[in-house]
Amino acid sequence: MGGNKPIIPILTGPTGSGKTAVVNRLLEVNPELHIISADSRQIYKYLDIGTDKPPQSELDKHNYHFVDFVLPGKRYTAFDFVEDAREIISELLEKETLPIICGGTGLYIKSLAEGIAELPDDDLAIRRNLENEAVEKGPKFLYEKLQEIDPDEASRIHPNNIRKVIRGLEIYYLTGRPKSRITAEREIDYPYRFDIICLMPSRERLYENINARVDNMMKDGLMAEIESLYNLGFADKVKGINVIGYNELFRYFDDQISLSVAVNLIKQNSRRFAKRQITWFRGMRNLKMFDTSDSALQYLLGFWPPKIKT
Repeated sequence: MGGNKPIIPILTGPTGSGKTAVVNRLLEVNPELHIISADSRQIYKYLDIGTDKPPQSELDKHNYHFVDFVLPGKRYTAFDFVEDAREIISELLEKETLPIICGGTGLYIKSLAEGIAELPDDDLAIRRNLENEAVEKGPKFLYEKLQEIDPDEASRIHPNNIRKVIRGLEIYYLTGRPKSRITAEREIDYPYRFDIICLMPSRERLYENINARVDNMMKDGLMAEIESLYNLGFADKVKGINVIGYNELFRYFDDQISLSVAVNLIKQNSRRFAKRQITWFRGMRNLKMFDTSDSALQYLLGFWPPKIKT
């Protein structure tokens, strides 16, 4: 694999770019391949069709990690992912087995590959909740919360600077770590290296894929999955997660919008999300861009079959 450190491939790209198709073809060649999912929505149980999760038959058959293992409502941060992923990677390398990391959650990918750094405005739902708290309970309430979570950061901020107070809290809720500690840490020196492969089809093709995927999700039973979430008592918790495809249909079930409007919103919001992902990935270091699944697959096939020695 080159160099003294093992090289672990990361396959990423915006939603609808074809990552799943590449992984499925890799599994045809190497059924024992371990896939470490870097998808912040597929981690949740009961969110299957709307997150494009592998079917249960595939999860049972192959070695997937971090798919379908957290209940809706349970907090799982980028820091949790980095800690858990590092543990799995180390265990696999000790067995001389090379995994692939695959997913489109840029925060997970960047945090794992570059170390957790100061974050962009990544979760509008968290920010909106904090802003509502500031209105209802006052800036002092949020500032005192920041003092408990991150006293070093709070000491640098005036209590009435609500924008920076919210920023400090937002980073903590996203990563599980205080902002002051994140900004003080150096990048992690891993005993392995990452090779980041980013699928980036043309914007036109990407949007066509997204629209088709939403239509397929509706045909595959996304409506029934929403009903199941209500019946299981998870609807409110899933609403808090702010997952595209679910929130729009919750609004339909709550008689706020029509079904056709909900489906169109899913497509529109998915395209907007993909656009944000593209901006994020283009800002990352050392990415190899591929515009087709075939070209990415051919590159990735060079990593297997190897069992590697660390």
